[in-house]
Order: sequence, then C-alpha cells, then structure tokens
Amino acid sequence: MTVTVLWLIAFALIFYFSYIKWESSVSPGLNKIMPRVLKSGHDNRWVWSLALAVIGATTLVRPIDMLLTAIVVAVLLLVVKKLADWALGRANFH
Repeated sequence: MTVTVLWLIAFALIFYFSYIKWESSVSPGLNKIMPRVLKSGHDNRWVWSLALAVIGATTLVRPIDMLLTAIVVAVLLLVVKKLADWALGRANFH
C-alpha cells in the first residue's frame, strides 16, 4: 500500500510539473534527444507528460526494476542489430 501511495504522489507531481513547464523546459529537452519522427509537438503534450510521469514514478519507486528492464531492452536491441547485420551480409542483392 505504501509503495502505491508513493507511486501515485510521484506520478502526480511529475505529471503536474512536466505539464506546467512544457514550453520552457520539457519540450525543448525532448526535442534535443528525440529523433525527428518523435519530436514533441504541442498536440503531444498530454501523451509525453503521461509517459514521463509513469516512467519517472516507476523509476523513483522501483529503480532496480527499471534498470534491469533497460538492460534487457538494450541486450535485445543489440541481438536484433547483430542478426540484421548478419542477414544483410549474407543476402545477395545482385
């Protein structure tokens, strides 16, 4: 119960501050690190604020779980990249 309450408080605070500070800091910060396809426009304000709040609250409450999830995703992406490189090397495009 305590973890849930802490998560809800962290979620509410992160959502509130990311929504309020959208124009001054959040949107320019996201635009610097995201690819062009994922740029945060004005119509994506709610979506990005919710996503940042969920990820931020979960990271604050369960940091080890988030770290392990990031490691697993990174390993999977590395394996997929290596397999794609191998497959493209074996393909004959002539």
